[in-house]
Amino acid sequence: MAGSIAILGAGESGVGSAILAQKKGFDVLVSDKGTIAEKYKNVLLEYEIRFEEGKHSEALILEAEEVIKSPGIPDEVPLIKQLHAQGTPVISEIEFAGRYTEAHITGITGSNGKTTTTLLTHHILSKAGLNVGVAGNVGQSFAWQVAETERDYYVLELSSFQLDGMYDFRCNTAVLLNITPDHLDRYGNDFSRYAAAKFRILQNQRPEDAFVYCLDDKVIEQGMKQRKVVARHFPFSLDHEVETGAYVAHDQLNISTNNQTFTMSIRDLALQGKHNLHDTMAAGISGRILELRKDVIRDSLSDFQNVEHRLEFVTKVHGISFVNDSKATNVNSTWYALESVNNPVIWIVGGVDKGNDYGQLMELVKENVKAIICLGRDNSKLHAVFGEVKELVFDAGSMYEAVGIAYQIGERGDTVLLSPACASFDLFENFEDRGRQFKEVVRSL
Repeated sequence: MAGSIAILGAGESGVGSAILAQKKGFDVLVSDKGTIAEKYKNVLLEYEIRFEEGKHSEALILEAEEVIKSPGIPDEVPLIKQLHAQGTPVISEIEFAGRYTEAHITGITGSNGKTTTTLLTHHILSKAGLNVGVAGNVGQSFAWQVAETERDYYVLELSSFQLDGMYDFRCNTAVLLNITPDHLDRYGNDFSRYAAAKFRILQNQRPEDAFVYCLDDKVIEQGMKQRKVVARHFPFSLDHEVETGAYVAHDQLNISTNNQTFTMSIRDLALQGKHNLHDTMAAGISGRILELRKDVIRDSLSDFQNVEHRLEFVTKVHGISFVNDSKATNVNSTWYALESVNNPVIWIVGGVDKGNDYGQLMELVKENVKAIICLGRDNSKLHAVFGEVKELVFDAGSMYEAVGIAYQIGERGDTVLLSPACASFDLFENFEDRGRQFKEVVRSL
């Protein structure tokens, strides 16, 4: 027997870890304090993996030689503190699965744009005919894929919570898009701790590996001064020309890697808007590092379909445009969204506030926003910040009500933008549920 593993959380990553652990000969217990979704319960039953729900049997968990925890469980939970205190390794699914694959790993992190960049990079590698999987925060869990459908390449979207539980894991290509305040409630409201979690993507890299990063991000620039980065540097920038990496000049995207340069007009890119150029450059570099053909990169960057719930145009009703940006769960994501809309904006905002500083949005709100609809159980902070500068500030207790108000006050040429800057758990299951409800209500107008 390989030893005993306890897995906390029976969602996508937990069940994937359980399948892989069982295949590798471990004695496995899956424990979920909540109710396990039917589809995952059926998988655990099919594989005959021991599980419990509605509780954590602490004695059993504390006996395990290693614990794999869901990224959603904070380190401050008493059970996790006990495990740390007694020296039991507590790791993430990504760390565990990484032990059992020799694949080339492209890991992508940042506060914003992770999903888009991950899916675009995967699209490029797929189009090149590589045997590639996409995992992390998107798609089927990494561990599940390693257990059942081994790949030659993986593109992984990595959150700070996943990176916190990674120690020996190595990215062959590490991509760091940006670092702006997010999830500060999980880091004791200490931004430097959150930034340090993002930089964990560099751990264990070797001189032959690649670090792809945004040269325009001051926090990344500062963080690099404090660290020795041994991998090859591939910066990308909208503000500076770079010799190796990517930049934009005179409406041309330029990517230089391995002494070769690739160019294409930014007008031909599938992802338009300034905020998307960074994501496109990061994905393009990641493809060129692998020496994929230029025509493959060009085709991929021009025919990519963007991710649902990220600045997704829904429809126009009586000349009013409706845009679903439900994936914007922090202030910086919403800043990008507000900046990208040229028409007068009716902004639907609110939810579970993660210590947001809305002050960053003030200039854009003054310039672009004609009305604000607060969609949440507690909208007092939004009223306190924006009530002084905007006459039209409304409260809504449901998506139906929010869209109804927006439609009533909207005029031809306006854009109704759902970009909440907050988590969704007060009124919705998750940001996907919030986005889908928005689209359903809009289409029923």
